[in-house]
Amino acid sequence: MKNHKVKAFYNPPSLLFKQLGSTLLMGYLNRWKNFPGWLVKHGFSSMPVANGARGMGCIGYPGHPVWEVTGECNLRCIHCHATSGKASADELTTDEGKKLIDQLAGESEFRTLIYTGGEPLVRPDIFELLRHSQKAGLANIIATNGTLIDEAMAFKLKDHGVVCNAISFDAADRAVHDMVRNKPGSFDLALRAIEATKKAGILLQINTTAMEYNMPHLPDLIDFADSSGAGIMLMYQLVAVGRGEKIEKATLKKSANKYLSELIAEKQQIAKTIIEPVAGPQYWPYLLEKGGITGGWPLKLAGKVFHGCAAGRGFVYVKANGDVWPCPFVEVSGGNVRDKSFHDIYTNATLFKDLQRREEKLKGLCGECQYKTVCGGCRGRAHAYSGDYLAEDPRCFIREREKVGLIYS
Repeated sequence: MKNHKVKAFYNPPSLLFKQLGSTLLMGYLNRWKNFPGWLVKHGFSSMPVANGARGMGCIGYPGHPVWEVTGECNLRCIHCHATSGKASADELTTDEGKKLIDQLAGESEFRTLIYTGGEPLVRPDIFELLRHSQKAGLANIIATNGTLIDEAMAFKLKDHGVVCNAISFDAADRAVHDMVRNKPGSFDLALRAIEATKKAGILLQINTTAMEYNMPHLPDLIDFADSSGAGIMLMYQLVAVGRGEKIEKATLKKSANKYLSELIAEKQQIAKTIIEPVAGPQYWPYLLEKGGITGGWPLKLAGKVFHGCAAGRGFVYVKANGDVWPCPFVEVSGGNVRDKSFHDIYTNATLFKDLQRREEKLKGLCGECQYKTVCGGCRGRAHAYSGDYLAEDPRCFIREREKVGLIYS
């Protein structure tokens, strides 16, 4: 293994100021009453998780890679973007995985590595891979359904450099969660994972996918995550990709997208955890408009710490077979790490160049919008509905097209 010197969370110090600045601005715009308490309880433990972040954006923050280590899973969730089930024959081998880890550790902007699937914990060599990335200097994060994490597993994950367990919940209601997960008992096993995670001293993150099936349950679910002691809650929106194509009717329409932003902002006022949207970058201009920031230097300043959609510009998703996507919802490959180095793909592929210069490339309403820096529209949703990852976001509630022309909703 190469000797990589992954930078510490305080190097350069400007990153800390951007992380703090984004949290302060979000807290100010939401009138977040419990921000001091969150800072004391979770602020320090969140630093390795957000290591390298340039502020807030989709999937929490820009500046981190996610590796779908396997398509194998012990559940068959109705909304799974990866259509997980059985492992594919072409998944990266252990040696290929270690080579990928070394290449990711060599990218100066990456400090963490998120392992997802499928269910990453069913991969036989997962602990060998976790140890390798730990030795490479990366902070490990596990995105999991939680069903396989008991106390012994949690402490083993801690020993292998895992700083955060991101456990998926679809409702605080046992029946609804088990229905979405397609397996009775999965709710109780995920509850066990919460307690084991906290006992092992690993930061708890709750991941949720908002869809029509669980919309009435989201307020209670946010309260549940808050009372569970989660430091972070990510509120995904269902995007019609993978197994989610079969339930496209359950994706959120414009009004529901707006409601979700309103709900997150309302709950954030009193929450003890940070709640951030995924596939809903309109949240950031919504907050700014609510605070009276719609243009000029205040909007430019906000653009330094709010980044909206992070697909391909900091965030990157490596499929189990080595294909490199901008995000799990933009099903377009910039290349495969078996054929080219990760750096070559991430730096030179037209796909990533387009997204890294999205302000010049976006089309339709997204291209005309003054919020394209702080939002940029969901690129996954744009691609799912139009086949063009640069098209306008069809579920944006900030700007809408009417017969009379363009207006702000």
